[in-house]
Amino acid sequence: MVDNHRMSMGEFDLIEHFFWRQAGQGPRRAVVGNGDDCALIAPAPGMQLAVSTDTMVEGRHFLSTVSPARLGHKALAVNLSDLAACGASPMAFTLALTLPRVDEAWLCGFAKGLLDLADEHNCELIGGDTTAGPLSIGITVMGEVPARQALLRSGARPGDDIWVSGFPGLARLALEAFRGSLHPALSGEAFEATRLAMERPDPRVALGVGLRGLASAAIDVSDGLLGDLAHILKRSQVGASLCLDALPVGSWLAERSADEQLDCILAGGDDYELVFTARPEQRARIIELSASLGLVLSRIGHIEAEPGLRLWRGELDVWPDDPERSAVPNRWTSFDHFKGAA
Repeated sequence: MVDNHRMSMGEFDLIEHFFWRQAGQGPRRAVVGNGDDCALIAPAPGMQLAVSTDTMVEGRHFLSTVSPARLGHKALAVNLSDLAACGASPMAFTLALTLPRVDEAWLCGFAKGLLDLADEHNCELIGGDTTAGPLSIGITVMGEVPARQALLRSGARPGDDIWVSGFPGLARLALEAFRGSLHPALSGEAFEATRLAMERPDPRVALGVGLRGLASAAIDVSDGLLGDLAHILKRSQVGASLCLDALPVGSWLAERSADEQLDCILAGGDDYELVFTARPEQRARIIELSASLGLVLSRIGHIEAEPGLRLWRGELDVWPDDPERSAVPNRWTSFDHFKGAA
């Protein structure tokens, strides 16, 4: 039976029904939240406000087959990942949602995935906009970080270690499975595990907060490990050497060929792990942080004064004096929305 009420639901009815939080529901961080022309927020004394915006468009950032709950989760997760890369704690976010039609079942799932993750990170939905059109999701997220403790891309120095969290590459492996380009194809269990990594990433917020005072620079892996690391190198005006033998390889990716592993890890993107740099004397504290979070943190290379990014195979801990060290040509490129566009 067609629900005529839902068919005639207007913009403000939609917001109130699916995204309005009643008293006692969800976090309350804003001075004034949803319901006015502007929300009002204030970071705690001694804190700075961190703000980031991301837009997700169907067919470009997500497949039409993704469940609405996972899409809601990911839409916020990619923004929380930016806060994590800055070492900021989440406070609040706004949502700009463009919908081709009002679909109650879809909206219920999307709102649940979105707001469950928001509650997990004490992040309040404080406003936004809805409009009709091709499906796209725009979120602006706000967080707070102690003054002068934000992790930036510009702080890497020669001699720093390069680290990465988790197991990058699984999201790219899932994407290639969807494209039908993997031979042999992934098993059912492997496909579901990698699909979960692509569709429901975990933002490394606790890691970002834990890296305050430890890391010299950081960025999240959204467009590919090499491409995102290059942003740190450019902003910090340094170069780097990356040891391919030190890269962490996830269990499902370990079953693929060496070329597939490197393609996924180095150029895959959509992982939302953190790449960060730190002085060698911080290694013990970083290992302690890894253990306390239950999160693998892998040391994969070194920051150098010489510009450029160099890839090599060999023993990381005897760098740069490893007689077996061999250079590897860099054939990988990261994702760019407009590269090759007319």
